[in-house]
Amino acid sequence: MNYAAVVAATMAPMIQRRVSNKAQTLISPRIIKRFLNNNSRGRNLGEVRGSPVLVAMEYSDLNLDYNSINDTHIDMGRMRQHVNPLTSTFMVPAEIPDWKQVYSDPSLPLMVDIGTGSGRFLIWLANKSPDTRNYLGLEIRRKMVERAQLWIKEMALSNIYFIFANAAVSFEQLVSTYPGPLMFVSILCPDPYFKKRHHKRRVVQKPLVDSILKYLRPGGQVFVQSDVLEVAIDMRSQFDAESHAIQHIDTLDSSGILCDDKGWLPSNPMGIRTEREIHAEFEGAKVYRRMYQKRDIFS
Repeated sequence: MNYAAVVAATMAPMIQRRVSNKAQTLISPRIIKRFLNNNSRGRNLGEVRGSPVLVAMEYSDLNLDYNSINDTHIDMGRMRQHVNPLTSTFMVPAEIPDWKQVYSDPSLPLMVDIGTGSGRFLIWLANKSPDTRNYLGLEIRRKMVERAQLWIKEMALSNIYFIFANAAVSFEQLVSTYPGPLMFVSILCPDPYFKKRHHKRRVVQKPLVDSILKYLRPGGQVFVQSDVLEVAIDMRSQFDAESHAIQHIDTLDSSGILCDDKGWLPSNPMGIRTEREIHAEFEGAKVYRRMYQKRDIFS
């Protein structure tokens, strides 16, 4: 397999360099291909690719059109990676959509991904299960949402939707109006906010956990993960404290994955890794994962 050619075709529209404060240009596939060919001799392909290329390779079957982004008003070059969710800008509740306009069948079971990032992870899942589940991505960075919405429009997917929202503010009012059952919630590699005085910014707080458990149907699942052990332990503590309503799953029957002796899943059971996962594992970091299931209310 000619990896240089594949990567060149996949990555060319993604890799950008700033020419001025007002303009950007794309690195051509020819330049990327030449770079990879010149630097891959005798080296491990993973070392040559780097994590951004590995991300593009893992999601290459989506055939996302990155060139179309440059034809819109979306400027992906000027975007803060971390925001303060407690500022007034992000405390305004998201507008509730007309679910019949959003999804072709709003009665299907719903999966909500909190902090969905670029949306590629959720798009991949939606593309794999177009008739069995609806997908809702909540993201606090508006440009990410705009780009993700453009992608699903181009792919003509009718079982997925992205909303610019602070989940801590808008989760309950959104899922409470959804016509179908909430069956899955994922919180994958949320912003860690390392400083102690910023821990209150972390998305997994008791009010959000309470809202998830309130609307999650019996048998529904919650999947959390982080490449920061402190954050993973914090999320684990929040959900473990609600053991009367939700239980930790040690074994995933569908995939045969067993937790390690500390209760962490060794791999992602969703069928594909998130972008942050790929970056973290490329750097040699461990990703800490945990799955929960809502108890039967009659048990």
